[in-house]
Amino acid sequence: MLMNILRDSSGANSARQHLALLCLGEIGRRKDLSQHANIEGIVIESFQSPFEEIKSAASYALGNIAVGNLSKYLPFILNQIDNQQKKQYLLLHSLKEVIARQTVDEAGQVDLQDANVDKILRLLFNHCESEEEGVRNVVAECLGKIALIEPEKLVPELKERTFSPAAFTRATVVIAVKYTFVERPERIDDVIQPVISSFLMLIKDEDRHVRRAAVSALSTAAHNKPNLIKGLLQELLPLLYEQTVVKQELIRTVDLGPFKHTVDDGLELRKAAFECVDTLLDNCLDQINPSSFIIPYLQSGLNDHYDVKMPCHLILSKLADKCASAVLAVLDSLVEPLEKTITHKPKQDAVKQEVDRNEDMIRSALRAIVSLNRISGGECSAKFKMLIDFIKKSNVISEKYNAVRHESDTVVAGDVMDMN
Repeated sequence: MLMNILRDSSGANSARQHLALLCLGEIGRRKDLSQHANIEGIVIESFQSPFEEIKSAASYALGNIAVGNLSKYLPFILNQIDNQQKKQYLLLHSLKEVIARQTVDEAGQVDLQDANVDKILRLLFNHCESEEEGVRNVVAECLGKIALIEPEKLVPELKERTFSPAAFTRATVVIAVKYTFVERPERIDDVIQPVISSFLMLIKDEDRHVRRAAVSALSTAAHNKPNLIKGLLQELLPLLYEQTVVKQELIRTVDLGPFKHTVDDGLELRKAAFECVDTLLDNCLDQINPSSFIIPYLQSGLNDHYDVKMPCHLILSKLADKCASAVLAVLDSLVEPLEKTITHKPKQDAVKQEVDRNEDMIRSALRAIVSLNRISGGECSAKFKMLIDFIKKSNVISEKYNAVRHESDTVVAGDVMDMN
């Protein structure tokens, strides 16, 4: 019945097809479906669907059907990955389902046979250099999941590839390690701790993709396994802060004919670096000297692009709460970028999305100002006092400020009640 639903080429009822694929995946994971001729071919046809949820469900179904009979369907998936480039991304997700469903028994044996693991690893390492970032990310996730199952086998292979001349390979293995930093304790923790610096020190790599991958891995480790990285932070933090700096060599101009467009290739890296600092403030505050970060790095971020300002405002609020004296010492230096942000007006021809983003940015800056006002009290600097006076005199900004302050007071009161 489910296969007949998928054979219906009219596509009149995508919801039925979606459900049929999910059901086939659930059944296939528990029962061998190889008696149903060409079920894999029927499922893979859904990769051509115009609906993303259908393609995703087909990928899920194929991977789980393979779990029910690895000897028949795993070689099919591996062969398709090598020969169907347009379907590669979805097929890799199917392979990820196969890996994720593997379990380790009490004797330490994995459901996947060594020969299958070796075939999978060869394929994954061959696709580390894919031009498509989505493909590389799924490859990395697959490698990370295998590393969780067989850390002694895979961690040395990942480490070896940190020296690869191919930047995409270096980036992929770092992201693979990121996927091993899961919240629960794992056997890999003891294996990776002695070599974790080999991956995270790629934060000073010459390639921005590799640096961004290392920042992302550091952020995940700080969130899930801070004890793995605390001993490295004195060396890592200056390198991390360096990634928050605007680099002119990463800014280029693209000629689009009637007009020119500026592209900042370093923007995503700067945003990721500030988000990493935000995570470190939550879990590794005892390792951070806020004074060396606020000036010049946070100050620079408060003057940066919208995507960078938002995490910087959040960081400033946290620092005001956790390291008030360090913030008060340099408060004057932070007033100007905050004032520029709250008085910024989009262009007259700006689309609604730009207007909404600007409003979000203003509210974000005002939340930071509320936090600063709370710690400064009556002893605030002359510059900051002038900023508060300006906000109160501006009807529009004052209204937003009072709304944000009310939100903040409600949160603080709720936290106090929780503590009590």
